[in-house]
Amino acid sequence: MTETAVPSDLPTRDLPPAPLELALPSERMAAGRAQRVAMRRSMHSSWKPAPDRPDPIALLEESNRTRQQDLTPIRYGRMLVSPFTYLRGSPIVMAHDLSQLPTPGIRTQLCGDAHLMNFGLYASPERNLLFDINDFDETLPGPWEWDLKRLAVSFVVAARAHNFRDRDGKEAARACARSYRARVRQYSQMKLLDVWYSRVDAPAALTVFSRTEKKNVEGQFNKARLRTRLQALSKLTIVEDGKLRIVDHPPLVQDVTHPNFDEMLHRLFAGYHASLEDERRILVERYRFVDFARKVVGVGSVGTRCYIVLLDPGHSEDPLLLQIKQAEASILEPFAGKSRYHNHGRRVVCGQRLMQSASDIFLGWSSEGEHDYYFRQLRDMKGAADVETMSASDLIDYAVLCGWVLARAHARSADAAPIAGYLGNGAAFDDALADFALNYADQNDRDYETLKAAVKSGRIAAEMGI
Repeated sequence: MTETAVPSDLPTRDLPPAPLELALPSERMAAGRAQRVAMRRSMHSSWKPAPDRPDPIALLEESNRTRQQDLTPIRYGRMLVSPFTYLRGSPIVMAHDLSQLPTPGIRTQLCGDAHLMNFGLYASPERNLLFDINDFDETLPGPWEWDLKRLAVSFVVAARAHNFRDRDGKEAARACARSYRARVRQYSQMKLLDVWYSRVDAPAALTVFSRTEKKNVEGQFNKARLRTRLQALSKLTIVEDGKLRIVDHPPLVQDVTHPNFDEMLHRLFAGYHASLEDERRILVERYRFVDFARKVVGVGSVGTRCYIVLLDPGHSEDPLLLQIKQAEASILEPFAGKSRYHNHGRRVVCGQRLMQSASDIFLGWSSEGEHDYYFRQLRDMKGAADVETMSASDLIDYAVLCGWVLARAHARSADAAPIAGYLGNGAAFDDALADFALNYADQNDRDYETLKAAVKSGRIAAEMGI
């Protein structure tokens, strides 16, 4: 793996820079507009790999170094399904590529892996259905455009994966940029607390879809309402001898064998309880431990340590499933600066709370030995985009929605005015980002072929269909 030096002037704290002291919104926008001198908006269109660009397989192998090695073939197998699943599983490759591009230098809290499948539905603590970013494993402050570029590229790659025309994928990328630009300007003119309290609920999300497509989207939203913890329990647990337990389904779900299991679990939960606010800690402490299992999740996350815990308050009508997921250093750290948090589980939780309009009440963090973890509820009316059933027009409308949500998340975490000033009112940036998305999608296709060749040659092992 080729190491990239971290610029010495990059901040290492996990909060984006504060707005210019006492500056008016118009002055802060002007400061952003001034950044066009150093980096014209049209410059965002270009992508050309450097002659010394690292081997993408070497980057993937490096990211696997601290993972559970028996699961890495599953990760590669899932990435091999299509160029789109490859994109989902290789954020480290694109992070490196983005770090080599010029930047206007305006920072926000980043999702860090903002592809379209990391947006979706979930229930707020008030039981409202919201649409938002839902994956923060790589969250870290950095240049705002890194999130937007990864998101735009994902629409072009997804369009190709479903045999849409490139012009449809490019239009989705352009629509994403246009939506982000318009919403950032809107948020830059709102009161700070109004931005903080803003959210995109299910009815608001539906407004971006055309009348002919709304029925299909409403059906997906209704499915999300049914994906509750009770549905998860029905799929993952079974009653044996009058007791509820997690069902083994190796290698995806299986019992944990650990020589000091009780002590390990006690330490994990002691740290988790300490991370919670008092009222939530008191709630969690009313549950008792029932069962514990390893679970394989996602594409890019395969190989990281992930467990599910079954808890019960003493009567079977109210069980709870928590997910405990390993948090490693963000893939952005070599390029954007180190996290201020020593525990990467805390980094994930704090980034999520900063960017999401409302977050899971069970979010918390802990550590065990050299590994950091974060805790969350396994499933709570969660739903992701059903790309398989989307038409090209659906995909474009969905890009508008994701651009909106990303703009809201960035505006919560940092001052939106400089970004709005830089982007302006015209379509210069929208067109540039659409060109970049198409160009980088070609790079993603080439890297996908490199992965296929590595498997065929025996350099790496892959297990398909798991």
